[in-house]
Amino acid sequence: MNPPRELRVSKDRDLLTVSFADHAPIELSAEMLRVLSPSAEVQGHSPEQRVTVPGKRRVRIARIEPVGNYAVRIVFDDGHDTGIYSWAYFHTLGHEKEERWQGYLDELAAKGLGRG
Repeated sequence: MNPPRELRVSKDRDLLTVSFADHAPIELSAEMLRVLSPSAEVQGHSPEQRVTVPGKRRVRIARIEPVGNYAVRIVFDDGHDTGIYSWAYFHTLGHEKEERWQGYLDELAAKGLGRG
């Protein structure tokens, strides 16, 4: 997968816009990126180990670091920094944004957790 043309963090650091050459810009909130982090800490090593991360409504992107030519590491202001976000993962999030977000909200509700 080709790298995005641009990754742009908003001034208030709560939104990342990913622009691919062949796709409309994808806007992803810091909260969504944090709670759907591709890290083992969140995703686990199997579907049964996946963690529902509550209370991240106010999380912000502290910085973005390149990882080779295929991904970036997003460091959040809550200290989470283990997710490697590949270009393919950004593309998937862009195409499945609504379904994944609703799934997260449903998980929170089912577990009696909140966004904080």
